[in-house]
Amino acid sequence: MKNAELTQRRLAATPRGIGVMCDFYADRAENATLWDVEGNEIIDFASGIAVLNTGHRHPKVIAAIEKQLQAFTHTAYQIVPYESYITLAERINQLAPIEGTCKTAFFTTGAEAVENAVKIARAYTGRPGLITFGGGFHGRTYMTMALTGKVAPYKLGFGPFPGSVFHGQYPNALYGVSSEDAMNSLERIFKADIDPTQVAAIVLEPVQGEGGFTIAPAEFMQALRALCDRHGILLIADEVQTGFARTGKFFAMDHYEVKPDLITMAKSLAGGMPLSALAGRAEVMDAPAPGGLGGTYAGNPLAVAAALAVLEVIEEEQLCQRSQRLGQHLVEVLQQARHHCPAIVDIRALGSMVAVEFNDPVTGKASPEFTRHVQQKAQEAGLLLLSCGVNGNVIRFLYPLTIPDPQFKQALAILSRVLTRIDMSN
Repeated sequence: MKNAELTQRRLAATPRGIGVMCDFYADRAENATLWDVEGNEIIDFASGIAVLNTGHRHPKVIAAIEKQLQAFTHTAYQIVPYESYITLAERINQLAPIEGTCKTAFFTTGAEAVENAVKIARAYTGRPGLITFGGGFHGRTYMTMALTGKVAPYKLGFGPFPGSVFHGQYPNALYGVSSEDAMNSLERIFKADIDPTQVAAIVLEPVQGEGGFTIAPAEFMQALRALCDRHGILLIADEVQTGFARTGKFFAMDHYEVKPDLITMAKSLAGGMPLSALAGRAEVMDAPAPGGLGGTYAGNPLAVAAALAVLEVIEEEQLCQRSQRLGQHLVEVLQQARHHCPAIVDIRALGSMVAVEFNDPVTGKASPEFTRHVQQKAQEAGLLLLSCGVNGNVIRFLYPLTIPDPQFKQALAILSRVLTRIDMSN
């Protein structure tokens, strides 16, 4: 089978709205390595968009899924429950940075977790309003599209969206938006759009994912918590991309002194299996009536088994500590490259949630063209990279935290060569 032949079949069989980045097709994978159908090898710094913190096909995850396959694959937890769901909820309740008693429910996708956070917040507060932030990404369902603060490509042609959703500014030092500016934008919303007594929740990513790996300053998070407490608003942390050791701590919110009322998670929770979760204060989580939460596949037993194995791997292999170490090495390489690559305008990192932003050195404007060129040259050299950012001018690094040291060193060497030798004329 050839990649070109599969591309022709894909174009004929699937809609153009499913955008595909790579022109090659996966055949097999192991830890941080992908092989395509033609036998070509590539180092995976995408991890299925932050899904594989524990790598492709981790032996513990595979063993857990195989064991569950021999028992049962589906009952629908709301019909016939099973012990593993409860065990995983207990583990998440212990780990989640939630004040007081915590409860957890499971779903299938990150968007589902966010949707259910909204449902619960409205049920608990009796209020309709929601505030999120420009540059944020929360999913592709209608409510989560409304919450998302980026139009292209996520919202194009899909409106109108659910109402009572308002967007504040997210702090971004590179673009001159301070924490004070961001908080002032919320006060403007309260004056111009919705009274704070009608706001159910403020939803934010502690580190914006699709928005460019922009990190919320500690003072901003403290100010948000104080604002929420003052007005009886719930604070929801969307950790779908930031969770499970990616930032050097189990959750990104572990970097802050304040705690959210609800926290969403998915992606690396189950090592490649479809599973999401919503954890929160027990009294908040208990607001919906029985039957108000759930889903046919929510908390699928195969995915739950995989998630329990993922939690073991993170602890046994000390992936939080490893995340910090790998992230530091990557930042050092990027800092060195900055001396030879004038397009680099910013390097942002929290553990192994690392990004580099590019502007045109002449105009000073965001350069998605340069970013795409970096991706292309890296891929030609055997390294798979992802872009992000409101302007499409950011490269984010999402390697498995289990990547072998020699392979990580090889990947950084490729990256260094690409950044220091890139020629936009080719």
